[in-house]
Amino acid sequence: MNENRNPPSSSIRGTFALYSLICRHAKVSLLPNQLPSDTRISSFRLKVPSPELERSLQIKERLESSLTLKKLILMLVLAGTSMVIADGVVTPAMSVMSAVSGLKVGVAEINQDEVVMISVACLVILFSVQKFGTSKVGLAVGPALFIWFCSLGGIGIYNLMTYDRTVLRAFNPVHIYYYFKRNSTEAWLSLGGCLLCATGSEAMFADLCYFSVRSVQLTFVFLVLPCLLLGYLGQAAFLMKNQDKYEQVFFSSVPNGVFWPVFFIANIAALIASRTMTTATFSCIKQSTVLGCFPRLKIVHTSRKFMGQIYIPVINWFLLVFCLIFVCTFPSINEIGNAYGIAELGVMMMTTFLVTVVMLLIWQINIVVVFSFLVFFLGLELTFFSSVLWSVGDGSWIILVFAVVLFFIMYIWNYGSKLKYESEVKQKLSMDLMRRLGPNLGTIRAPGIGLLYNELVKGVPAIFGHFLTTLPAIHSMVIFVCIKYVPVPVVPQSERFLFRRVCAKSYHIFRCIARYGYKDVRKENHQAFEQLLIESLEKFIRRETQERSLESDGDDDTESEDESSSRVLIAPNGSVYSLGVPLLADYNSNDNKNIIIEASTSSEVRPFFLEEDQEASDAEQSLERELSFIRKAKESGVVYLLGHGDIRARKDSWFIKKLVINYFYAFLRKNCRRGIANLSVPHTNLMQVGMTYMV
Repeated sequence: MNENRNPPSSSIRGTFALYSLICRHAKVSLLPNQLPSDTRISSFRLKVPSPELERSLQIKERLESSLTLKKLILMLVLAGTSMVIADGVVTPAMSVMSAVSGLKVGVAEINQDEVVMISVACLVILFSVQKFGTSKVGLAVGPALFIWFCSLGGIGIYNLMTYDRTVLRAFNPVHIYYYFKRNSTEAWLSLGGCLLCATGSEAMFADLCYFSVRSVQLTFVFLVLPCLLLGYLGQAAFLMKNQDKYEQVFFSSVPNGVFWPVFFIANIAALIASRTMTTATFSCIKQSTVLGCFPRLKIVHTSRKFMGQIYIPVINWFLLVFCLIFVCTFPSINEIGNAYGIAELGVMMMTTFLVTVVMLLIWQINIVVVFSFLVFFLGLELTFFSSVLWSVGDGSWIILVFAVVLFFIMYIWNYGSKLKYESEVKQKLSMDLMRRLGPNLGTIRAPGIGLLYNELVKGVPAIFGHFLTTLPAIHSMVIFVCIKYVPVPVVPQSERFLFRRVCAKSYHIFRCIARYGYKDVRKENHQAFEQLLIESLEKFIRRETQERSLESDGDDDTESEDESSSRVLIAPNGSVYSLGVPLLADYNSNDNKNIIIEASTSSEVRPFFLEEDQEASDAEQSLERELSFIRKAKESGVVYLLGHGDIRARKDSWFIKKLVINYFYAFLRKNCRRGIANLSVPHTNLMQVGMTYMV
């Protein structure tokens, strides 16, 4: 498979991975914090084919100019993600309960209520040990699944040889036609059960953080698919002779001599599938969080080796509660299976739409191939979805309600974050005001470094004005720090920090954008973060001096010195170059050195000669002075200045907007995790100021 056509996902359910891929090639994100410099991250670029580049550019232009299309893509992503999270509830409930129900075959005295109680106990234990990660039991996952699939294949072969080998004729597709001709309605309703045959194994490898893409592909083709086919063919052969045992066909078809070993390995496989699906849900929520579509939550990394092995405590217990509700509400495995089918197909359809956009925009595949892909897969998925929707009235509607609630949580968070960011952009401080305040900013500059955290990627945040009016002094060096997640998997450490200078050198104000990918692990403490930040700032200043110009990427955030005089350059040939003043008269010079004439606003002209070594010496001294200033400020201490911006709907806003912003979004923001929480900053180093924006 072409490597460039694999979405950069930490999960097979790559809804947000596909969305991030689209955001990398078109400005479709509703949060307007994109920068041209983001595209210069080494992991941002993709080598894509370009036989239909013109069509791709037209689609890109259409997506970037249409707010409706941006919202539509976002809604598809949020709908798919909500179904993934719903799948994280249904999969453990269904897997554990179906495995435990085998006790009714092995022990005749066991009834359904006891199966439910045992399933509840297993789920509680499963989610309780989730925080310990899988690195300690990782060595047992591969062998356990290998034994499980080999058991399926072996039992299938045994049943084929023992009962009826004529079921192999099922590979002939003409029997599908005959089946639907004889039982049109019942055949259509049975499609939901067929779907479960195709998706049951997928949860085993739901998270790619444990396996490489190639290993999953080879395993599916040469192990999972053959064993599943043999297993289902064996069950069909068993049913040909034992049609009254359809409720527990798998465990009933297991030979008596190996029943308990198979029962044991079936439960192990169910727990592994449930655990992996839960971890995949954590990964999906992390991706949605870093792309601004889910409230920030505490994320614990359970492995130093694998980035994808994470644990989110709030989501873990949230999933457990709803798993227990499902198990206790739906004692029948068939009803849980219907809910599972709705969640699975919801994810599939959203992914099909997004892959189609990727094929058109990024992969630039022939339009006939894209149309064929969309018609075939979407038609197939809609057919199955129509079948499982018929069972909504049996209780499966709860999974739809669950997904809808999650959808609105994510949409409200994204909507509120967008309004908040736009308000901060509108009310940012002007550079003219900063110049009028002067290098001292109208207050006392105390020794030390102030790291002012904000979400703006351009301009001076309005919250900085509150610090100036509230505090009796401001630090001698101020750095506006913005933690930004870019739509790439990983940002190299050397490209983590992007610095710009705000105002003139004498102000000692910088902007720092700390960029992270959605698979990056933020585990540094505040001291390590400070050290990395200061080292990167020193590198920026050295590079700035060497290049003799401020770093610029088209951002209006970088300001040059506001000097009262202009400079003109006289070359050896007598040519005169001027910046901001009229050209001087012809000047004859036989010297081989350039002459710098500094013209003041009073039109006085003072010629002087600067030797190249003198310029280098002055630049070196200026560099050393600034680096020494930074080191002294660092020794004086680093204080984190946090501006808590909040938004409220205006009084003349619509009722729905007031309800969403003033209550729902306010509740989510109040209970979400602060952006700086990952750094574990001591309270003695924190200073906070609040500000409210009316939207």
